This record gives sequence, structure tokens and C-alpha cells, in this order.
Amino acid sequence: MDFNDSPEEAAYRAQVRAWLEANAPKRHAGGDPEGGGDTMSASKAWQAKKAAAGYAQITWPKEWGGPGGTPIQQVIFNQEEAKHPIPPNPFQIGLGMCVPTVMTFADEDTKKRFVGPALRGEEIWCQLFSEPSGGSDVAAARTRAVRADDGSGDWIIDGQKVWTTGAQFSDFGIVVCRTNPDAPKHKGLTMFWVDMKDPGIEVRPIHQMSGGSGFNEVFFTGVRVKDSQRLGAVDDGWRVSLVTLMNERLAVGGPSGAGWKEFMEAARSIAGLDGAPALKDQALREKIADWYVATEGLKHTRNRTLTALSRGQTPGPESSIGKVISAVQMQELANTAIEMLDQYGIINDPALSPLKGGFQSSVLFAPGLRIAGGTDEILKNIIAERVLGLPGDIRVDKDVPFKDMPTGR
Repeated sequence: MDFNDSPEEAAYRAQVRAWLEANAPKRHAGGDPEGGGDTMSASKAWQAKKAAAGYAQITWPKEWGGPGGTPIQQVIFNQEEAKHPIPPNPFQIGLGMCVPTVMTFADEDTKKRFVGPALRGEEIWCQLFSEPSGGSDVAAARTRAVRADDGSGDWIIDGQKVWTTGAQFSDFGIVVCRTNPDAPKHKGLTMFWVDMKDPGIEVRPIHQMSGGSGFNEVFFTGVRVKDSQRLGAVDDGWRVSLVTLMNERLAVGGPSGAGWKEFMEAARSIAGLDGAPALKDQALREKIADWYVATEGLKHTRNRTLTALSRGQTPGPESSIGKVISAVQMQELANTAIEMLDQYGIINDPALSPLKGGFQSSVLFAPGLRIAGGTDEILKNIIAERVLGLPGDIRVDKDVPFKDMPTGR
């Protein structure tokens, strides 16, 4: 691994740093931290400014509004941008997962219609994959799309999706549907793009214990879509979904929330059972040491990814390691912090709580992070099979028609 920027990378970092110093917001926008409500105008303005300067999607080719840059340049920009009080990014799912799928599988007219507005922050996309009975098993989708019986070639979609991030303020979405129940579950899916303002689509925000409503239930009732809204071939939706999922697993799972350094600082100022600082407790110190070791391991795993990007290589499935470790650690660290704070741990007031309620926010958000982008179990299977080369799980449903499965109707 090489921890230093190459001369070209150092020059690009200096260019990015200068642009951000001149253009980035000087203070955080107030309002909804999930990117909706009052902060949406600030988010759209910042996205438009980045797009005009060629920083919205650095790796995208010039024909689609990007500068045709390298993945390591995108990483450098993200690192420098994170140092500024930028508004929330409600475009991440669309630009990182949905629109690349559209760019790969849609016809030219569809790409010309959607790529530019999404890049400039004028339109927002969501990803409609998870279902109540499927969880992280995307191939178990039961939302159905059937041909209209009027000979038009259109499709009618009925069903339900859940845990859809940002659906309440999205303009469009990509949805995977069951189109052939006579085929095994991975071979009877088809992907479409849909207009989220269609009257047959109902979005119900899910009130989370953190107080936010970033996730949603989405119901489809007789939603009519044209065959031109299909992404990829009929019944080939699993292959199309893999393109989206690869982007999702790479995007979800960076470090977030209060970490071991913040915990240790709080432990210095909080009294333990014997009146001494909590940091003097040997068992607590062992936990901090474990978190430190895990954090350093993740840092160097990410450095391997950055080195691969710098050399023009494509990172592999080992990117799944990041979310498995960081999500679990975030939950364990936050739970321990709340216990350490004793009765003050229930105070979720930024004006009174350590780190402005950082531990409280983490303990409420962490369970969702262990689901987003694939559950721990799904990602561990990816690591076991594709990184370590272990035998795959036995799949008794591999060749069974979906309609013959217990939940396949």
C-alpha cells in the first residue's frame, strides 16, 4: 500500500481544496438532517454548483456531464468535501446506484432525459428493492408486473416495497418486479423505472425511533408503465439488480457517528463506580483497545481499496468488510457509552449531552445501518464465498419455480 498522494493526486487535491475553500458553505444548513424539508433547497443549490464545476460525479464521462476523471479523484474530492459544513446529500442513492443502472441498461432517449437533471440535483431517485417478506433477499421479490391485456405492450405493477430511503421526496425510482413466477426466483425478475408521482404509488414514511423518517413503505396499485421504461431484458432483472447492488455495497458502510476517540474523551470526564474517571476501568479500557484495533484494521483495508483505485484497478467484494465491522462497532460503542453515562444516557438533548447527543444518535441509528446495504448475514456470505473462497450456502430453491415456493404466489 502507498499512503501518499502521487504528484498528480497531490496537485488535484490542491485544486479541489482551493475550489472548496472558495465555494463550499461556511455553515450547516438547518432543518431535516435526512435531506428533506427545509434543507432541500440548500442541497440542490450545492449539487448544482458542483455539477457546473465538474465535481458532481467525477468519474462520469464528459458526454454525461462529468469530467471523465478517475475513481481516486472522486475519493480525494469526497475526503476534502467532508471537511466543510455541506448540506445533506439526498442525491447519493440516485447518482450512486439508480442513474448508473439507467445509464447501463436504458435506451439513449431515456438516458438523455434523466442523467443531466439528476446530475444537477434537479430530480431525485430512490431504489425500490426490499420487500416485507424478502428482507435482504432481493430475488425473493413478490411485487408483480404483468402485461396489460389491451395489446399496448405496457406493464401493470402491483405490490409493496419497504425500507425505501428518500421515497417521500423522490421524483423517480427503479423497481425490481416478478414477471415470470414459473421460473426460479433469480430468473423471473424484470427492472423498470417509475414516476414516483404516479397516482397508483403511495408512499408512507416510517417513523423511526431516532425521530426521523428516512425510510418508507411504498405501495403499487395498478401502476401502468410503458415497455420503454424497462431496464434490461424481460426476466433478466437479477443481472440488472447486481449492477445496482454492487454500487450500493461500495457506497454504504464508511465510518460514521462518534468513534473510540470521542468515547475515550468522554470516559476521562465521567466518574466510574469508585468515583475515579471511567477511563481507569480495566474492562472499559479493553473495549476501547478492541475498537481501536478494529478501526485501524478498517482504515488499512480502505487504504488497500484506495491504492487499487489509484492504480486504476477495480476494488473487489472485500469492500463488504467495511460495513460489517463499522456497523457492529458503532452499535457496541454507542450502547457502552449510554451505559457509561448512566441516567444521563437517556438525555437526548444536544445542549446537555456529550458530543451534542452524538452517542444517543448513534445508538438509535446503528440498528438501521446493520440492515442498509445488506444485512450482516448477507455481507458475511459475500466475504466467505467471494473473498475467502469458501463453499457457497446450500440453496434448495435454486431450480424451484417461484410459484412453487412457500411464499411464491
